[in-house]
Amino acid sequence: MSTSLVNKYNIPGPRYTSYPTVPYWDNTTFSLKNWTKSVQQSFEESNNTEGISLYIHLPFCESMCTFCGCHKRITKRHELEMPYIRTVLKEWQLYLNLFETKPKIKELHLGGGTPTFFSPTNLEYLINGIFWHAERAENCELSFEGHPNNTTREHLQALYDVGFRRVSFGVQDYNETVQKAINRIQSFENVKYITEAAREVGFTSVGHDIIFGLPFQTEEAVINTILKTKELLPDRLAFYSYAHVPWQKGNGQRGFDESNLPTAEQKRKQYEIGKKLLSEVGYVEIGMDHFALQTDSLYQSMKNKTLHRNFMGYTASKTQMMIGLGVSSISDSWYGFAQNVKGIEEYQHLINEGIIPVYRGHILNQEDEIIRQHILNLMCHFETNWDQNHLYFDTFPETLIQLREMESDALLEISGFGIKVTKKGQPFVRNICMAFDLHLQRNKPETSLFSMTV
Repeated sequence: MSTSLVNKYNIPGPRYTSYPTVPYWDNTTFSLKNWTKSVQQSFEESNNTEGISLYIHLPFCESMCTFCGCHKRITKRHELEMPYIRTVLKEWQLYLNLFETKPKIKELHLGGGTPTFFSPTNLEYLINGIFWHAERAENCELSFEGHPNNTTREHLQALYDVGFRRVSFGVQDYNETVQKAINRIQSFENVKYITEAAREVGFTSVGHDIIFGLPFQTEEAVINTILKTKELLPDRLAFYSYAHVPWQKGNGQRGFDESNLPTAEQKRKQYEIGKKLLSEVGYVEIGMDHFALQTDSLYQSMKNKTLHRNFMGYTASKTQMMIGLGVSSISDSWYGFAQNVKGIEEYQHLINEGIIPVYRGHILNQEDEIIRQHILNLMCHFETNWDQNHLYFDTFPETLIQLREMESDALLEISGFGIKVTKKGQPFVRNICMAFDLHLQRNKPETSLFSMTV
């Protein structure tokens, strides 16, 4: 990869799990009333055809990983599990009260935090509670994030018994120096054991998350991690750039100094080396930062052009509505976004008062909906198109100027009323999306809100 391109395009930019991105949500037009209205509209339009998605945030962790930017609470008090689960189920009931028919759940994902902080019995109780007043859509997919150090065979069996078939394990890196810096000590033997156990129990898609650009990480460390990953051959991989955002309150990224991080050029070399090694064993790059074997549903969805992206990352199928339950969870009704409060005590108080606990959000206007579709097209399929009647917006000529410059750098091709990202341009897809991002163009921040794009 050209060093000059890395230097030119390595700027702060969103990862585009939504549009508009969270820093540019307009809270002046957002209200709980507007939010619930958009939820009801979306449910009526989509539940009987495609179903809905659920994301459940389980925030507890026993120790702080210093690379993590998620909302969590560090504790060893496992007696907190059941009160939290009961509150989540109460929140679910508040959404159920908005619907006239039973929801059909197409996707459900447990994230965190550390979902496997919770006992197998309590996780089983949570899932049974969710489905007590809901149905499973055809080809319903249930998945969870597992920590290799505390996920047990009992966890796997309990979740398998209630319908889970996909799990992703956070590996990050196998190098001891890197692990100490990010406070994530876990052996290859632990990862090997739980990966094989998941397959023995019956999970059909086992994923690993690995990261490049971590503190003290070298090309040799990335090669070692990829070679060990190849031994276990997970069905899919998230191989993504470390997002260094220590200014975000409460994320815990304080275990190392800026000078300990690889440079942008070193990070891209790490990525290129990792990508080459993964392709040699049969992994195919899916969208941005994701890889899958050709037997995995994520690969099939890319081939069928049904790949979708939301706050959970890439998914193999699209649902118009995703409801987020739990502290800090973000929901997407397609017509609007809403985020729950981040404090556990405040969350529990609002739920007990019968109030859906959102504290900020954004209701999309027509322009937002058009731009959102362009960005989804680019992130999922590396192409998008427009004409005077379809996906055109008033300020598109200004966007085209930026796209022309990227075309001159061979990052994309413009033909007729469409663009296609080149292989050379795929690592810069975030930058290409930024050319469409009108909120970013109109409200450029004085200080960085995002991680670097490279």
